[in-house]
Amino acid sequence: MRLILLGPPGAGKGTQAKMLSDYFGIPHISTGDILRAAVKEGTLLGVKAKEYMEKGLLVPDDLIMEIVKERLEKPDCEKGFVMDGFPRNLYQAEGLKKILEEKNIKLDAVINFDVPKEELIERFTGRRVCPSCGASYHIKYNPPLKENICDKCGSELIIRADDNRSTVEKRIEVYEKETMPLIEYYKNEGILISIDGTKSIDEVFKKLIGLLRGEIQ
Repeated sequence: MRLILLGPPGAGKGTQAKMLSDYFGIPHISTGDILRAAVKEGTLLGVKAKEYMEKGLLVPDDLIMEIVKERLEKPDCEKGFVMDGFPRNLYQAEGLKKILEEKNIKLDAVINFDVPKEELIERFTGRRVCPSCGASYHIKYNPPLKENICDKCGSELIIRADDNRSTVEKRIEVYEKETMPLIEYYKNEGILISIDGTKSIDEVFKKLIGLLRGEIQ
């Protein structure tokens, strides 16, 4: 099974990617993880990427493509993979298409998680974390027993700096500009599956498996 997961930040791609990875016995490939792994391993490409990352710059598309290509050549990808957070734009999508064609590999599906903007904002801005023990909560979906107090250690909960509304809106704006065009791109390729990402984690996963196995349309 060879899959790509698309969707805005906070849509649940990472969670579903891990579950799909376990279910099908295929590696979960996220751009962030493979960049960090390449840097840690000190590969030639990793050293190049580190130079950009240390300066706080975005790693160029062409370098990311090379790192993705290197990752796909590892033995654990022979049975398939689930990509999360890649490709991010049309240039990367075209580059990935060429890499897969060279390897005579076809994607089985591209899954788009559809979640309204306001719900995404609510998911982020409602998050609370404990600065002492790292426990995480959500004021609506997973509230602490006592308001704003950690159940585990009693510390006062905080809002992470990047969970404020303006930061979240900017992240969604970047996604809409750069990544949303991929929905139409993969629709034209005939492999796009759109799924309602507002349902529970288990409901979304069950629907996904049914669609991928052709048990439901």
